[in-house]
Amino acid sequence: MTVRIGIIGTGAIGRDHARRIEQVLAGGKIVALTDVNRESAEAVRADIAPDAEIFQTGEELIASPLVDAVLVTSWGASHEQYVLAAIAAGKPCFCEKPLATTADGARRIVDAEVAHGRRLVQVGFMRRYDAGYIALKEAVTSRTGAPIMVHAAHRNPTVPQHYLTPMAIHDTLIHEIDVFRWLLDDDYVSARVIFPRRAARSHGKLRDPQVVLLETAKGVVIDVEIFVNCHYGYDIQCEVVGEDGIARLPEPMAVQMRLNASLQNPILTDWKDRFIASYDVELQDFLKAAAQGTATGPTCWDGYVAAITSDACVTAQEREGEAVAITLPSRPALYS
Repeated sequence: MTVRIGIIGTGAIGRDHARRIEQVLAGGKIVALTDVNRESAEAVRADIAPDAEIFQTGEELIASPLVDAVLVTSWGASHEQYVLAAIAAGKPCFCEKPLATTADGARRIVDAEVAHGRRLVQVGFMRRYDAGYIALKEAVTSRTGAPIMVHAAHRNPTVPQHYLTPMAIHDTLIHEIDVFRWLLDDDYVSARVIFPRRAARSHGKLRDPQVVLLETAKGVVIDVEIFVNCHYGYDIQCEVVGEDGIARLPEPMAVQMRLNASLQNPILTDWKDRFIASYDVELQDFLKAAAQGTATGPTCWDGYVAAITSDACVTAQEREGEAVAITLPSRPALYS
């Protein structure tokens, strides 16, 4: 079966997913597009999906009988309304992070899907599909013993002037928040944030770098360095200290050179290059499930927990050094 896909939001990530579905993956076809900037949707149709119909609104696209399943890649604040509409229409929906911009909004999506009675939504936490993280999880689960500590870093070469301190949580750390729950099979109970001195390449409305300390229900302590103006490249690090050994996230494949009296490894500078293969795998997973009228992978519950944790981390930024409790409600049976 070929799943007929409608894409809401044809900016950079929406355009890339359209290319992926049309040119790389099997089992899907782009039949509908919409964007608040119609010219953007028209460009995707001209360049990638010539047979797609352009709709005025996301709601009209979701309601169309042409569309079997929906990709929500629009502005984050619009995600909730479109995901709720897709659930109401009974159509599988892939939603890029965030699921919603507030924990209350994410909870409304959880409640709607639970009321529907089966999974329809996959959230775009692509690191779970990265080969390096999958190998790390296997090592943590079966080789290095019960986890005790995690040391991690999320470094970007630079960010724009409109990137503010809370965005280090909602836009950057959000990936670690999800992948560590999956990696450790654990939930968070508290968060703290510590700020070292401001880096010279930061700007007036951004405190950079920062260190987030998370504690889990099983007693694991996680420290994450967020440094979004590190200058040298895009660098993701993760080391899990267990009872019997230590497991590290593999570096991206690169040619090592002995050149000009130095030992050299290139470092990536673009996050899309670092995780390009995982995007392919996650969307293929979505297409496979959507063909059966359902969804797999990261759930609405995962998106909701990420939103609760993110809110706690932002509060911890405001209360520098103070531990902020993270309290989760009971998990619905649909997500057990």
